[in-house]
Amino acid sequence: MSEEQQDPQGTAHQHVNPTPQPGGGFNYGMQHALPNATPVLILGILSIVTCCCYGVIGLILGIVALVLSKKDRALYAANITFYTESSFKNLNAGRVCAIIGLVLNIIYLLLMIAFVAMFGWAALSDQQEIQRILESYQ
Repeated sequence: MSEEQQDPQGTAHQHVNPTPQPGGGFNYGMQHALPNATPVLILGILSIVTCCCYGVIGLILGIVALVLSKKDRALYAANITFYTESSFKNLNAGRVCAIIGLVLNIIYLLLMIAFVAMFGWAALSDQQEIQRILESYQ
């Protein structure tokens, strides 16, 4: 006996004889990747790479990655058998990268704030000014 089932994205699939799973839910013979696993991984990596952009761009990317990963973790927890384990591992790797990126970006942002507080805004764009300030400390 076949029946039509819709996945969380609203796509209809034909499945044959669903079998109940011990973790809850049914296994319809097809597993899908989590919808945001790859974007979370990409955003997490980019949050690490862009930590040198005054700490702002990477901070935004890391926060977006964490929000998306939270949504997908809830989807995975609701029906473990519907999603592949590899996509869940990619989601966790992206989440870890996003957390590392957030920490690096926060540290860099705090260093930039301390630098501006100590040397002034002009020191960021004028190397001659920073050399003059550093020479006055010697």
